[in-house]
Amino acid sequence: MNEQILPQSFSDLSPDLVLDAVDSCGMHCDGRLLALNSYENRVYQVAIDDAPPVIAKFYRPQRWSDEAILEEHQFVRELVAQEIPVVPALQNAAGVSLQTYHGYRFALFKRQSGRAPEVGDLATLEWLGRFIGRIHAVGALTSYQHRPAINLYTFGTAPRDWLLANDFLPPDLLPAYQTVVQQALDGVARCYERAGEVSLIRLHGDCHMGNVLWLEQGDQAGPHFVDFDDSRMGPGIQDLWMLLSGSRQEMQAQLTDILVGYEDFYEFEPRQLHLIEALRTLRLIHYSAWLAQRWTDPAFVMAFPWFNTQRYWQDRILELREQIALMDEPPLWPV
Repeated sequence: MNEQILPQSFSDLSPDLVLDAVDSCGMHCDGRLLALNSYENRVYQVAIDDAPPVIAKFYRPQRWSDEAILEEHQFVRELVAQEIPVVPALQNAAGVSLQTYHGYRFALFKRQSGRAPEVGDLATLEWLGRFIGRIHAVGALTSYQHRPAINLYTFGTAPRDWLLANDFLPPDLLPAYQTVVQQALDGVARCYERAGEVSLIRLHGDCHMGNVLWLEQGDQAGPHFVDFDDSRMGPGIQDLWMLLSGSRQEMQAQLTDILVGYEDFYEFEPRQLHLIEALRTLRLIHYSAWLAQRWTDPAFVMAFPWFNTQRYWQDRILELREQIALMDEPPLWPV
């Protein structure tokens, strides 16, 4: 692929271009197009003549290399081969899953129906745990070569440095933010020291309930994991902690139920429990930088009007202070 022809943004990604791109893959669109909720990429449901609709994902320019995208596609195909309910990118007759059209890179997927899982149901959490354990068992077989890992640098130091270098902080809040984010990163480092050496495997990477679709009945009943776009190397607990919510007692019970199913298929390292609040802290820092780095995208300005306000940064300072305290508490432990 000639990298010089790649667009710098989504500004030229019109509905006609989306339909023409799908048509170029040998699918005949009937003209109906529905934009789906996605900010990092552009995702559409495209109606096809005499066939079920497909999902077209147009990748954000300049984010991932071709090799990194193809690694993710390969990982998901490995999961499919083990009959794990995920949604792979469709391949054409030549076995190609990453397509290009007018410089935009895109992939097509079958549409997956379903609803959000019931987090309060013990059987549901065990079921989720079993499949995440199976995902991790496959993820541990080899390593990514082109995707970065989730760690103190990639999700903490680097995004912090980018925010400070690009003057996103209000001048009157800058000293407080600099102090609190450094204290938070020091707390993350202590959590990693307490955890010691943990295994790094290929992960879903963004395994929250919004990326799990649940079917109640039929041959495909149960969870279906979607959107591996943020898949990276990291500790297995990364794909578990984002499923937890509520009070500490509620999260403890949820974690217990998830691990009952998880350990049927993959061994859990208890030392990783020291990383739950550390990973949560890193996600908060990374999220602010993620928004800032995409602030020239009009879709972000419309979707996140509260970002980069005085109140936003005041809340982030308070949030990090709370995380500093939580990281010094005993880790969440299954009962």
